[in-house]
Amino acid sequence: MLKNERCLEALVVYFKAGRKEEPYVTITRKMKLKNGKVIGSPMEWEIGHSERKLAVHRDAFKRTAVIQAFLGSTPQLTLQLYATIQEKYILPARLTLMIISLISITYGALVCSVLAIQIRYDEYKVSVKTGAYLCMVLWRGLEIATRVTSLVLFSTALTYWVVLVGLANLLIFFFQPWVEFWARRASLPENVEKNLSKLGTCVVLCLVTLLYACINIFCWSAVQLNLAEQELLEKQPRWSRLAIYYTVRLIENVALIVAWYFFKSDFYEYVCAPLLVVQLIVCYGLAVLFMLLFYQFCHPARKLFKHNVEDCLRCACCWRKEHTLVPQVPPNPDLTVQLGVRETDILEDMEAA
Repeated sequence: MLKNERCLEALVVYFKAGRKEEPYVTITRKMKLKNGKVIGSPMEWEIGHSERKLAVHRDAFKRTAVIQAFLGSTPQLTLQLYATIQEKYILPARLTLMIISLISITYGALVCSVLAIQIRYDEYKVSVKTGAYLCMVLWRGLEIATRVTSLVLFSTALTYWVVLVGLANLLIFFFQPWVEFWARRASLPENVEKNLSKLGTCVVLCLVTLLYACINIFCWSAVQLNLAEQELLEKQPRWSRLAIYYTVRLIENVALIVAWYFFKSDFYEYVCAPLLVVQLIVCYGLAVLFMLLFYQFCHPARKLFKHNVEDCLRCACCWRKEHTLVPQVPPNPDLTVQLGVRETDILEDMEAA
């Protein structure tokens, strides 16, 4: 009901905007980016009441899309895929529902990626091009589809163990922001929501971290939490987390698929199991490849990176070469030369005597 009222209000504000001049609420100043480079001096924009209201509604719709994607569409896709595998055939209605769920989850992941870019480069006017969106769609779609398929296949072979895997993932990502918060010895942020007590603030933060954990179970959240900040988001993301996440996730997916391959029942005789294992691993590798391509060539602020993907790969290769070099063996001494030098020294000593 509230969502419908918000939609109607946003439509009314949108159609009324620009009909009459209204006083501006604030002035924003940002630098323009073109092909990842800063162009000219900072530009100023006057933001009126209508534009500000539309921005508030737009942010609310994005948050709703993320919540719907990972708390609604993800369980739906997992359940429908599990039912399809168990029944050995695909109903057209069920296939349509799975496609819609996958599109919804991919859109939610795209919103997280774009939000992370906007937070990191808040002082710049960032515009994401069509090629970047296409690369992100391929990256996110392959990542989510592979992850869901791996979990569902594993659940069909080891039903009770998948609960342990999911619960472990949920607890790790749920407590990770809180552990960092306690390690920094920070205090709870104020004004998270109006008229909230400390208990209410803790409840809101727990709900936010729960959504954060649900996102990271299936794909990289892109947005990193910092409970000590008033915005609750990390403005300086660390690339090491991205590398660690995808490395661990690749190992986990491979382990789940291999476990399914060895513990599967005769139920999968109609499927070429080795080919399916290879396809899932290759698809996840392609997802990582599209992610690297996005950060290397399609990121709207790639020219502002201190180090890009190519530099990181070069450093990793150099580090590996340094640690795999064969130690150099000193050359064997030439005994004939040493004897000749020794004889010359003896003759000189005799002549001097």
